[in-house]
Amino acid sequence: MIELAVFLPLMGGLIAGIFGVRMGDRAAQLVTVIPMLIAAVLSCYLLWHVGIQGNERTIELFTWINSGTLEVSWALRVDTLTVVMMFVVNVVSSMVHVYSVGYMSHDPHKPRFMAYLSLFTFFMLSLVTADNFVQMFFGWEGVGLMSYLLIGFWFGRPSANAAAIKAFVVNRVGDFGFMLGIFGVFFAFGTLDFDTVFAAVPDVAGRTFNFLSMELDIVTTLCLLLFVGAMGKSAQIGLHTWLPDAMEGPTPVSALIHAATMVTAGVFMVARLSPMFEFAPVALTVVAFVGGTTAFFAATIGLTQFDIKRVIAYSTCSQLGYMFFAIGVGAYPAAIFHLMTHAFFKALLFLGAGSVIHGMDDEQDMRKMGGLYPKMRKTAVLMWIGSLALAGVGIPLLGIGFAGFYSKDIILESAFAAHTGMGQYAFWAGIAAALMTAFYSWRLLFLTFHGRTRADEHTFDHAHESPMVMIAPLFVLAAGALFSGALAFEYFVGHDMDDFWRTSILMTSTIIEDAHHVPKWVKILPIAVGVVGIVGAWFMYMARPDLPAKFAGMMGPVYRFVFNKWYFDELYDRVFVRPSFVLGRGLWKSGDGAVIDGVGPDGIAAAARDIAGRASRLQSGFVFHYAFAMLIGLVLLASWFLFGFFG
Repeated sequence: MIELAVFLPLMGGLIAGIFGVRMGDRAAQLVTVIPMLIAAVLSCYLLWHVGIQGNERTIELFTWINSGTLEVSWALRVDTLTVVMMFVVNVVSSMVHVYSVGYMSHDPHKPRFMAYLSLFTFFMLSLVTADNFVQMFFGWEGVGLMSYLLIGFWFGRPSANAAAIKAFVVNRVGDFGFMLGIFGVFFAFGTLDFDTVFAAVPDVAGRTFNFLSMELDIVTTLCLLLFVGAMGKSAQIGLHTWLPDAMEGPTPVSALIHAATMVTAGVFMVARLSPMFEFAPVALTVVAFVGGTTAFFAATIGLTQFDIKRVIAYSTCSQLGYMFFAIGVGAYPAAIFHLMTHAFFKALLFLGAGSVIHGMDDEQDMRKMGGLYPKMRKTAVLMWIGSLALAGVGIPLLGIGFAGFYSKDIILESAFAAHTGMGQYAFWAGIAAALMTAFYSWRLLFLTFHGRTRADEHTFDHAHESPMVMIAPLFVLAAGALFSGALAFEYFVGHDMDDFWRTSILMTSTIIEDAHHVPKWVKILPIAVGVVGIVGAWFMYMARPDLPAKFAGMMGPVYRFVFNKWYFDELYDRVFVRPSFVLGRGLWKSGDGAVIDGVGPDGIAAAARDIAGRASRLQSGFVFHYAFAMLIGLVLLASWFLFGFFG
């Protein structure tokens, strides 16, 4: 059963990719959608069978690499962490597949798109079922490759090509750190098998190695290198610049890759390697700092963007920050809990945004929307549900609310309960991000669905609700946004937590238990700031719509700084891109052109042409020239004969 849940998407992707053109669009859609739906159902059963009933196991399929002391098997590690991720990946991916049937209905390359989606899903499943670092890296690079192809799917657009290349290059930076970490693990432990490495970590912890006359802790260094890979894949501050540009891909790609699956790979990886990170407190402190900073940083940018998909993209970046600072304070189950709930409501928001774009004739600028609620009632209600879940709306004293209420609050409570300086930093950064999240979420809703329309008359008159094939998946995701938090709370972070997670996650602290006993004001504060954010958005965009422009003008440089995304792209362009172009052009013109080609093949060819040109001048065609040459030759020959013979 586990094999079917993993390899059915591969089968569908290969059939659609190889035979899609011959099969036709409808057959290619069916051959990818049906296996994904079956895999989703199987994943739901596996979540119960493994997570609840405790039937963990490892299935070894075959020996993959056997070279010297390196032996790597392809095995499926089936524990609670694995089946939670499989549940998230397959359920969300199956909904995206169904949604794509309607969204891509006018695209001429439907088989290729559906094949890419299914192959991406397979690589993600390979990553989460990995039993060793090499298999994880295979899935890691596979999702990177497929994301490049999906982001640049509309290759006729220069912006899509640029975004795909940017995503690929930025992720290579993170992947370089990930590779160094894997090399270091093999150097330090002599194996790349998870269980063997985890068992040996306590013996290696505390040991150091010499690097550039510095004594560095082995486990800490390895964890920091591995975390660099997580930063790239999960778009943490510094390596985040690819994520907003990736919105150039079709909206189903945004929902699948940049809301629920690929961007969570880094969170999953660090949680999987918890037996290593628990022995590297310095690395965990770095993780908490990066996560808290990213949560705040990305939320500030979300306040100012006008592209509906970019607002949601920066929201994703911010929510990933929550997951990482939860890991940084040792609350791994809280991070995975938020990963699961976030997958539902963020995929719902992305696909809802796609429904708006579809009904608005591909318009994405919220300044050209407004008043769409009567035209798109279902989409509007569903996006309200997603936004309520994202803002974590609930009633703390009664313990009821939307999915994000349960998962986001336990993260903030865990950060407060850590009672460390970094924990306090992450807590207050998370509170500030919660305030901004509520504000920009309702800013999006008000600008899109409410108030007077700002769309041109033709576009507004023709705005329409999406077909049922696009709306039906939103209802499934909305159910997750409504109920997943309440249903999973006790298993993920409640009384049944130990029996649920068992050995799939290692925690050496009581941080989750402590989080349940924080002061009441800590539990109430996230809801309070969320309400303040919602009311603030209503006041500025409904009651007084003239205020945002006045406020932006009053803030001046601060607003421009945030609107321009803290100038990260400009900084990287100045520090890395332009010098690289200058260096590349210099090496091309001076190095390759002048030296290598000039002295090498081009130089030899030029010399041969010069000699040939000079020799060709002897072939004048005049008889007296040839007679004169013969006379000179005769004189030289006679001279050589006389002096050579008698000398």
